[in-house]
Amino acid sequence: MAAASRTEEKLKRRTARIGVIGLGYVGLPLAVEFAKAGFRVTGFEINEHRVGELNRGRSYIQDVPAREVRDLVREGKLRGTMNFDELRRMDAIDICVPTPLRKTKDPDVSFILAAVREIAPRLQRGQLIVLESTTYPGTTDELVLPLLQRDSWKIGRDFFLAFSPERVDPGNPTYQTHNIPKVVGGVTPACSRAAAALYSTVVNRVVPVSSTQVAEMVKLLENTFRSVNIGLVNEVALMCDKMKIDVWEVIDAAATKPFGFMPFYPGPGLGGHCIPVDPFYLSWKARQSGFEARFIELAGQVNGSMPYHVVNRVREALNSRRKSVRGSRVLVLGVAYKSDIDDVRESPSLDILDILEKEGAKVAFCDPYVDSIHHAGRRLKATPFRASTLQSADCVVIATAHKILDYSLVAKHAKTIVDSRNALKGRRRNGVFRL
Repeated sequence: MAAASRTEEKLKRRTARIGVIGLGYVGLPLAVEFAKAGFRVTGFEINEHRVGELNRGRSYIQDVPAREVRDLVREGKLRGTMNFDELRRMDAIDICVPTPLRKTKDPDVSFILAAVREIAPRLQRGQLIVLESTTYPGTTDELVLPLLQRDSWKIGRDFFLAFSPERVDPGNPTYQTHNIPKVVGGVTPACSRAAAALYSTVVNRVVPVSSTQVAEMVKLLENTFRSVNIGLVNEVALMCDKMKIDVWEVIDAAATKPFGFMPFYPGPGLGGHCIPVDPFYLSWKARQSGFEARFIELAGQVNGSMPYHVVNRVREALNSRRKSVRGSRVLVLGVAYKSDIDDVRESPSLDILDILEKEGAKVAFCDPYVDSIHHAGRRLKATPFRASTLQSADCVVIATAHKILDYSLVAKHAKTIVDSRNALKGRRRNGVFRL
């Protein structure tokens, strides 16, 4: 166990060199936290722009303060590189790469495998490898470990491997990397101890679990919980619409119960990297085990249908003014997947824009956090938020309720409004269509 002792001692003394593969929404905040804790941190990226921005001391992630990045780079504690040969010099390596879905809704772990194949030929004795990318139970043991294994080396003695699910919530001012409890599960007990030693240097609480499979399942349960409950409330919203009942009033009243109820709110669909994706990882793995996750898949279907429901409401709103979707000017307010952030990954607003344009609408969007998006094979620039913009639209769709937007201006100047987020909250009744 000499290698384990050396690794843990380096971590304790902050002399360990930390590598983070993938400098996106998960990797950059994590790299910054390690650097703030006193480690020398190297971020590994295939994106030249990110590496360049980091080495110039600039932050390209909203939740990471530019001042912190600038100071850490100047102090020599944080740097980026595209040279993966430097992995040999690392004592601990965190893998924080994307895990999207294929078009068939099957897991795409190609980025994980690519990262591990960079590590494998450069693996050194005593190195700790931790996978943070969300994936299905069994990935660490069944896919990652065989690529790292060497005939003369023993896992838990010569090198260490663990899984620790990322729990980043973009835009959350209260819970960030350092104060979100960190679940860790190693291939062996020694691997778990090494991973716990790594994260205890930067997070307030480490939660060890018995295996990598448990740790992998934790993340999927967390996000499937949200997906299923949002699917439930979306279905209730569709039901209330048919029954002419205000679903928002129903939820607010139900939320007064001090036990046994947790409020979730309907919307135009799910967005972000995790919640729309993770349940499909879980249902896919369940099918491999001969189990059909019907409840989970049904929630995914309901959530996936919500952009079409929003477009139906746009159609109704336009019909009320004797207009059709074709040829009408539709302005979508908010393309980020949730309020007060600039992240458009899997945003339902993108689906709404796409569906409307395919039906012949002249679409535009306004978002104070997003300057432009890739849409229908072209770059679509944001429209300024002002009275004249609202007045010129035949219908305004509130898809993301950014707090910075003045909704009294929307209520005053928009001809018709589809409010999918209850952002107006009684400011106006005529010409407003809600979920």
